[in-house]
Amino acid sequence: MDFIPNPATLAAFSLAGILLALTPGPDMMLFLSKTLTQNKRAGVAAILGASSGVVVHSLAAALGLSALMAASATAFTVLKYIGAAYLVYLAVAAVRSGTGLSLDRSARPPEPLMKTYLQGLTINLLNPKIILFFVTFLPQFISVGDPNATGKLLFLGLYFLCLGLPCCLLMVLCADRIAKRLKSSPKAMRVFDWAFAGLMGGFALKLLTARAIAS
Repeated sequence: MDFIPNPATLAAFSLAGILLALTPGPDMMLFLSKTLTQNKRAGVAAILGASSGVVVHSLAAALGLSALMAASATAFTVLKYIGAAYLVYLAVAAVRSGTGLSLDRSARPPEPLMKTYLQGLTINLLNPKIILFFVTFLPQFISVGDPNATGKLLFLGLYFLCLGLPCCLLMVLCADRIAKRLKSSPKAMRVFDWAFAGLMGGFALKLLTARAIAS
């Protein structure tokens, strides 16, 4: 199987991939928020949505579309503003919704799992940082002129997904237990709403300051 990197390269990528998977980002905050405000199923749905986005990015990187997007200042700028606008929308929605962590989860009808899935997918696809990750990080593990570069890029992208998925699922399990303890504190729940909104706003600002490779 020529598309699998050598053991040394794979070990180095595994370590870096796990560390990157544990780094907080908009998608991580989304599935933790869905777990806390609804239940574990909602958190898993958000994870699956973000994971689907990683699959799309992996295919795009392997086919060279991500590199083209990152190299195009115009395309990058458009994607950057769309992504930032979506994060701001999530922040405003979190503040306006008020009782994000309801004392009684049954008091608020849970969102359809498909809607949560699509939110996870959207927030992942509209994140220029993810595109830059696949354009600048993955190629470091591919030799210049490698005839199997396309297959290896696709393999590493999907392998990164396999590394991060267990970490995300473990966080959801822990977050659900934390939610049960936070239910008794309305102030803590409101703080969570504002914290989530602040983080989404912060990530939006980070996206707006991100630069394309060609710029």
